Amino acid sequence: MAEEQTIKKIVLAYSGGLDTSIIIPWLRENYPGAEVLCVCTNVGQVENWKAMEKKAIASGASSYELVDIREEFVSEFLFRLLRAGAVYEGKYLLGTSVARPLQAKVQVEIALREGADAVAHGCTGKGNDQVRFELTYKALAPHLQVIAPWRMWDIRSRTQAIEYAKKHNVPLGDISEKNIYSRDWNIWHMSHEGGELESPWNRPSEEMFQLTKSPQDAPDQETEITLTFERARPVALNGEKLGAVEMVERLNELGGQHGIGRTDLVETRLVGMKSRGVYETPAGTILFRALRELEMITLDFETLGMKNQLALKYADIVYAGKWFTHFRESMDAYMETASEYVSGDVRIALYKGNVIVTGRRSPYSLYLEDLASFGESSYDHRDATGFINLYGLSTGVEAIVHRKAPSEGGPAEEMKAMAGFHEK
Repeated sequence: MAEEQTIKKIVLAYSGGLDTSIIIPWLRENYPGAEVLCVCTNVGQVENWKAMEKKAIASGASSYELVDIREEFVSEFLFRLLRAGAVYEGKYLLGTSVARPLQAKVQVEIALREGADAVAHGCTGKGNDQVRFELTYKALAPHLQVIAPWRMWDIRSRTQAIEYAKKHNVPLGDISEKNIYSRDWNIWHMSHEGGELESPWNRPSEEMFQLTKSPQDAPDQETEITLTFERARPVALNGEKLGAVEMVERLNELGGQHGIGRTDLVETRLVGMKSRGVYETPAGTILFRALRELEMITLDFETLGMKNQLALKYADIVYAGKWFTHFRESMDAYMETASEYVSGDVRIALYKGNVIVTGRRSPYSLYLEDLASFGESSYDHRDATGFINLYGLSTGVEAIVHRKAPSEGGPAEEMKAMAGFHEK
């Protein structure tokens, strides 16, 4: 390859899976003499980290580094996503999408620290993650060369990848052709693709799910919880103050037990094709629902409306991997100001896949019971007459002007009648 004379140190985003494991010997073959440094990020997935390190070295890596980024992931990425209300195509809570920029950032930081010439990833040429990783590289270290083996080598199937691994003595562990699902797991969600899911007509098998019980097997009694938010960030569960990571872990456990957070989605990938994925997002589902209810009593009409519009755009750019952009930062600035008074408590019942809101309260609630009551209140019903006359003025003018046969007396008299004017 043309770059082999200049690339002497490569930092690989390493997951321990089949794809990134066979990349190690492939890089050593195609960039002779180059060191391959494996970087793994802990974003909340449960792994045998010692075994992963051993596998990386056995596959030919020069070094392996594990970085625990759970706190930053939840506090600075997931909770910003939550505050924005960003849901892609109305269903996807962006668990994989929002993790990739942070994982790529850590990879870039290590590459710069180690004086590397290039960064590499194991994303396929069909998927979204290649864009998310590489946009982050461009934003943070555009001078680094990018190596994307799936766009370069001749391997085109899982069978071929396994054959390559065996030929190069890459430890396979429990990897086999029978392990049909492609999964991504972090503290926010687990995604499932492949296997029977490739037909959108097929129902997912119950054995596929890892984080959530079937609603049929969930408890027959509901569990009621109270979530406390400060400026749109969850800070307490049932009155107990919790850190960001512990909050998500607790809600994952509660939601999973009650079968909450399953989403079956045919989504539009960045490269244009449709793909089907099934997601499990227990904590995220609970938090999104709770925060939405709190916003409904604390945000005025215009602020909430603009926030809802921006949420759609926020979801699109996170899905596209454009986290490290001025546009995303600008939207976050709006979200921070808009959420200044989004503080209070939301009471929720968890029951067989359902998140049922049973109460909400806030010191900044714009809901005034006296005004909304059907009983006696300080609201003067007579004020509505003038309001309707003014609010409907343009509607009435349009109707009068567009009418082909104005009534006797002309538009001026009709306007007086519409406005409720009467000569004495």
